[in-house]
Parts: sequence; C-alpha cells; structure tokens
Amino acid sequence: MADDIREIIEKYALQNAVKYRAAPQVGAVMGKLMGEHPELRAKAKEVSPLVASVLSEVARTSPEEWERRLTEIAPELLAEIGAKKEPDKGLPGLEGSEGGVVMRFAPNPNGPPTIGSARGIIINSEYVKRYGGRFLLRFDDTDPVNKRPMLEAYGWYLEDSEWLGAVPDKVVIASDRLPEYYEIAIELIRRGGAYVCRCDQAAFKAKKDAAKPCPHRGQSPEENLALWRDMMNGGLGPGEAVLRIKTDIVHKDPALRDWAAFRIVTADHPRVGEKYRVWPLLDFESGVEDHLLGVTHIIRGKDLMDSERRQRYLYDHMGWVYPTTIHWGRIKIHQFGSFSTSALRRALEAGEYSGWDDPRMPTVRALRRRGIRAEALRKFMIELGVGETDISISMDSIFAENRKIVDPEARRRFFVKDPIPMEIEGEMPEIAKAPFHPTLDLGSREIPAGRKLLVSCDDLLNLKVGGSLRLKDLCNIEISSLDPLRARVIGTDPHQAREKKLRIIHWAPTDGVPVRVMRPDGVDSGIGELGVRDDLDQVVQFERYGFVRIDSVAEDEVVAYFAHR
Repeated sequence: MADDIREIIEKYALQNAVKYRAAPQVGAVMGKLMGEHPELRAKAKEVSPLVASVLSEVARTSPEEWERRLTEIAPELLAEIGAKKEPDKGLPGLEGSEGGVVMRFAPNPNGPPTIGSARGIIINSEYVKRYGGRFLLRFDDTDPVNKRPMLEAYGWYLEDSEWLGAVPDKVVIASDRLPEYYEIAIELIRRGGAYVCRCDQAAFKAKKDAAKPCPHRGQSPEENLALWRDMMNGGLGPGEAVLRIKTDIVHKDPALRDWAAFRIVTADHPRVGEKYRVWPLLDFESGVEDHLLGVTHIIRGKDLMDSERRQRYLYDHMGWVYPTTIHWGRIKIHQFGSFSTSALRRALEAGEYSGWDDPRMPTVRALRRRGIRAEALRKFMIELGVGETDISISMDSIFAENRKIVDPEARRRFFVKDPIPMEIEGEMPEIAKAPFHPTLDLGSREIPAGRKLLVSCDDLLNLKVGGSLRLKDLCNIEISSLDPLRARVIGTDPHQAREKKLRIIHWAPTDGVPVRVMRPDGVDSGIGELGVRDDLDQVVQFERYGFVRIDSVAEDEVVAYFAHR
C-alpha cells in the first residue's frame, strides 16, 4: 500500500513542480494530499516522511523530466494546470426569475444527445432547481426530410436526461401539435402578418437581396387564406408555395426579410406518417411553442441570434411578449470534431463507427458506456457557465472531475497489455495479496502467482540482463535472460525495492482472463486477473493503465471500455 501512496504523492509533487517551474513545496503537496484523500489525515505522521522523500527525489530531476513523468502517470493533473477557466465561473443569476422560471431544452431527435446537448439539458434544469418552476423537454421534430427524426432518439433523450439528473417536468413533441400551429398561421394571415408566396426560390432570393417585395406580398387576407387552403388540401404542391412572415423588407440584414414559416412536404414523418403535408419551419415552430408553453428564459447559442430577431416579428404581429434570452458561446473539445448529429449520423451509416456509443463518439451514451459519471458532467458544465465567449477545452478537464468521483470507490485490478511469458527461478510466494485500494480500506484480493507469469512487453523496454524490478505486491527480481525472458527472485521485501529504487511493474497469472479494452484511439488486448469477472458494469482501475468500465463478461473474454487515466 505504501507504494501506491508514494505514487499519489509523486503525482501531486510533479503537478506542483510543473505549475510553478520550481522544486515542489512540502506544504502545498501535503495540503493537496490531505484534501483529496482525507482518510490519510489520521496517518499524517507516517505520511510526512514519505512526502519529504518523494519531494527530494523530484527536486533532483529537471523541469523537462517533471513534465514528461507527469504526462506519463497523471495527464489529467497536467490538464488542470493548463485549463483556462471562464472569468465568471458558474451560473449567473437570471433577471426576472422572481416567482420561478420555465426553461426548455429543445432538440431535434435525429440522433442521441451529444456532449453539447448535455450542456443544454444540465444548465436549463439547474436554473429550474435554483429558482423553482418547470423544466421542459421539447422535441422540435418538424423537419421530416433534412433532419429526419429517429424514433429511438426520443427515448434516448428521456433516458439520458434522467441519467444527468434532469428529469423534465413536461415532454412536448412538436409533430403532435401541428393543428395548433395552423390556428396561429390562420390568425397571422387574418391580421395581415403573413402571406402565401408562390415565387420559386431563386426568384424570391433575387427580390429579397434587392430589398424589394415579391408580387404576392400585397395579397389580401382573403386571397392568402384561399391559397393557404390550397396548400393544405393539395391544390399546391411542394415548392409551389410557402407561407412567409412579413418583416421589414428593406432591413439591412437580408436574412431577416420576410422569412418562411411553412412549406409543403409530402415525405412521410417517422412518427405521424403522411397525416400532414404542410410543415412549419423551425423559427416558426420554436417561437410559437415558447409562447404556448410560457417559457420565461431561453438559453441558445449566439449563432442563433438571427432566430430571435426573426421570431420577434412573429411576436409583434401576435401581440406576445418575447422571453428573456441568454446567448452562449460554442464549446470545442480537442478530442472530438463536429458535434453535428447529422454529420455523426452520416459517418455512422458509412460504417465509421460501431454505434452511437462507440468510444470515439461525442455522445452521452458513449461517455456513459466508458464509465463517466453524470455528477462529473454536471459539475463541469455548471462551472463552465453561460458566457458568450467560445470555449476550447480538453476532455481531460471532464476526466479530472470524474476521477475525483470514481477514484475512492474503484477497485484496483491487474491488467497486462500485450503480454509475454516470464519464467522465474528461486523461492517466491505462490499467492500475492493485493489491496483493492491504495489508501482506503476496501479489503484485498488474492492473485495466484507461480513460476510462470505474464508481463507487458512495454515494461521490458530498455531492460538489460542483470537489471532489477519489483513485481507489484509479489517479489523483487533480477533479469537473467531476455530471450526467452527469465528472471530470478532476489527478495520479497518492498522496503528493499524502495531502497534500491526498483521500477515496479504489473503482472498477470498465466491462467488469467483475456481482456479487450475499447479505447477512443483503438483496441488494447491483454490478460487480467481472474477477479475482473466479478466487476461487470463497474468502473475499476487497471493499475498503471487507467480507469475502465467492465462492459461484458463472457466465458472466454472480458470487454472493458476505457474511461481515462
């Protein structure tokens, strides 16, 4: 266990050294150690000399070695140093929140929630928890062609929202509510706020760009109502007519001039089939729903500011009051490309991914399968806040939060990647007794040893005949041959290994269980201790490798999903 505590101390010492480009300070390292591992406070007198010893060793190496070693054993602590925090950390107050708020998250269900979706789900629900009110999950699913909904995705959003601790107070599905949109469209036409445009797309664009009205803009409400009926009953076909909202035709921004609210679509919809042939575009559907549902505050990307400007014309025609709007910047995560669900769906259909929970996917389902906890995502997103600045982050920041949660409860297990056999001579223990946790009393397990063991070929790099190692929790050995790999026992005392500063490596019994680890950057294969079979659906730490979630256990193989170092 002392070896494990020593490694923890080394991580904190290296982080302190790298951060300040100076030899680590005892007070800072002890403070971090006791803060992150309060169970060690009772052992402070025993731990203090160990801290001093480790700091002395670190101080004798170079800054370049500090960073190299920290990258090797704790990259998440290196990421903490470089993480740029938002100036206004956390969630700011909401103006007009007296008496509660009504917040909504409104996805298009054309795929499962991504990390970006998780941000919207978490922040909107968090504000409702803070001020009281209602959190709404609304499916904006009125595009059956370009962003065609997936039937499974409705359930995925509900499932992932519950997992994130954001169970909606009400679920609304736009494709169920078209008759209500039709009533409002008719009222708009009667008020002179909308008209049926029969220009083809190119002709209307030419007029719009020239800030000139199309010839249909001056039609009477009666003419527009008759044309609306033709749109509804099949008298007009796809592309022959759209309903437009009257705005300022000479507005300086052409994108705001007489925008389309409804179009004719004869393609079937996954939920409602061919029941409707006139479908609202997003700006109309979303704007109307925010009013009908009594939404008080909208959080949306700053790239959607034009949506608000367009919708305000609709609200003015109807005499409605627009909700308070907050715009936030985009998140870019270094380890992933686009969060676009449509792009991910195309890549999945092209065979680039094994599924929506492929470990390379930026989806909530993939993170869940890898063993990332909802609490880690919630804490990270809340601390990220709602600033307008575009943010570039690393997943290491989320992993650092997750590590704090899983580290105290994750059992430790031996796993040897790319194993090669080693034969050992001399007297050695038949069984290794290894703790499940380096500092907490989670019990221990027994691992059968023997004269033939498996070690990772990675651990034998730069190894020479006559070189010495410690097999963790087992014995100290000296290499006697590299091909074939042989060694002899030179002792079992861990203190002897520390005095000689022997490198510690892991091992696995020859009758261990084959393990396949699914990683974002590929697949690692190896052998694990037999006890891994008992950890189905649990996050464990493969020592000196990283945290993994045991995904499946079969007679001939265990499959794990890599979480992080």
